Amino acid sequence: MANTPLILAIDNGTQSVRALLFDQQGNLHGKGKQEIEPYFSEHPGWAEQHPDYFWRNLGLACQALWQSTDATPDQVAGVTVTTQRGTVINLDKHGQPLRPAIIWLDQRHARVDGPLKGPWGLLFKLARLEDTIERFREKTQANWIAQNQPELWAQTHKFLLLSGYLNYRLTGEYKDSTGSQVGYLPFDYKKQQWAGNRDFKWQAMPITRDMLPDLVRPGEVIGQLVPEAASHLGLPAGLPVIAAASDKACEILGSGGLSPDIGCMSYGTTATINTTNHRYVEPTRFMPPYPSALPGHYSTEVMIYRGFWMVSWFKKEFGLREQKLAEQRGIEPEVLFDELVNTVPPGSMGLMLQPYWSPGVRQPGPEAKGSIIGFGDVHTRAHLYRAILEGLAYALREGKERIEKRSGQKIRRLRVAGGGSQSDAAMQLTADIFGLPAERPHTYETSGLGAAIDAAVGLGLHPDFDTAVREMTRVGQVFAPSEQATELYQRLYSEVYLDMYPRLQPLYRKIRSITGYPE
Repeated sequence: MANTPLILAIDNGTQSVRALLFDQQGNLHGKGKQEIEPYFSEHPGWAEQHPDYFWRNLGLACQALWQSTDATPDQVAGVTVTTQRGTVINLDKHGQPLRPAIIWLDQRHARVDGPLKGPWGLLFKLARLEDTIERFREKTQANWIAQNQPELWAQTHKFLLLSGYLNYRLTGEYKDSTGSQVGYLPFDYKKQQWAGNRDFKWQAMPITRDMLPDLVRPGEVIGQLVPEAASHLGLPAGLPVIAAASDKACEILGSGGLSPDIGCMSYGTTATINTTNHRYVEPTRFMPPYPSALPGHYSTEVMIYRGFWMVSWFKKEFGLREQKLAEQRGIEPEVLFDELVNTVPPGSMGLMLQPYWSPGVRQPGPEAKGSIIGFGDVHTRAHLYRAILEGLAYALREGKERIEKRSGQKIRRLRVAGGGSQSDAAMQLTADIFGLPAERPHTYETSGLGAAIDAAVGLGLHPDFDTAVREMTRVGQVFAPSEQATELYQRLYSEVYLDMYPRLQPLYRKIRSITGYPE
């Protein structure tokens, strides 16, 4: 143990910051977890957090780590960072934050003054993409800041994602990973580099190239740990900091998802289904695949925005009994919530949920809302809870079929990670709805493990990614589908669920026009 080289992976998610020590076999030797407030909101729909808050809590997570393990700092061979996606930070010329970070959950919209000028505007009009591009421009945080805080925008020296900010604090270098570039930025997803000079994104936002960090590929060195950061993390100065990727991308790599026949599902704040592909395959037309944590590859992703947020919502609004009982018994509340799910038969006695709690850009459209149909006098909160889990699985199955159609490749295996994967009930109903075995990775910390795999290759602890994934990932528990439940779910999915959005879409549009919600 004393001579085992270890990798410190920092995983800055939406709900917590975790400092994780992995060896080159993917074993976890220590963990420090610091819960964080996801955001504060000064106005309805805003979601912001102070950049230094993330840095302070990263340090607290590292303090907790060193108290949890017999490993020593001199065993650490390198450091790597994976973070939530789409959170942006303005820095001045001294590297100091100019304003709170705008978190990916933020709902504010920039003003759009007419179509793009010149050939791009005409092209988008001919392609009937004007609404999509308008939505893109509305949601681009840089546009809102430039319009509403022009003096602050004029002082902005660097415009970084959270990953770029933390890498800067660690190394003093304005560098970030190509695998982390998921957001409203002038990024070319196909070439995995900053967009070319003629790309429409430069016209659609006020960002200039010199405001952006230099990009390196996952597994490449970003820089060395500067003394101040080393002290903050409890490590020796000068250690290499290795590029990883976004938390979702790292989660796929940490789940062992190297090929397009493995569907990697994330039951997190955002629920996703992803495959890794060496080809550029758009999951929805004109919506790009995201950069993979495997260099030069793509994550073909379908996202259910605020996916398992609905589970948290249910527990907050209806689950106080289970949480208090669990506290009294000294057990995890998830045990009691699983019992709640298992009191209800597959199909929730006809209660069907469509999980569009937040609208999308194209599928679903911006008018979308969540819906629940099939209520009867037999239904209880247990039925509602199971219907939420089933609705998420239906939506992700629809995503799976869309990916298969676009890629021409069947998904034959499922790996399920994220907080929701710790529920045996959620894993079983996922297997039943998909009609495929649902495999749980050997560790819950799959995003941190994926980052550690990037670092292991970059540090030369493994010769290549195939070897690293083979040595560092493995399947834990497998949930086999029940033939009877799968038959029931197949009918509910194909005969009811798939009809819900097209039939309800006109009503969603009327609700939006009458109430103005969602904007």
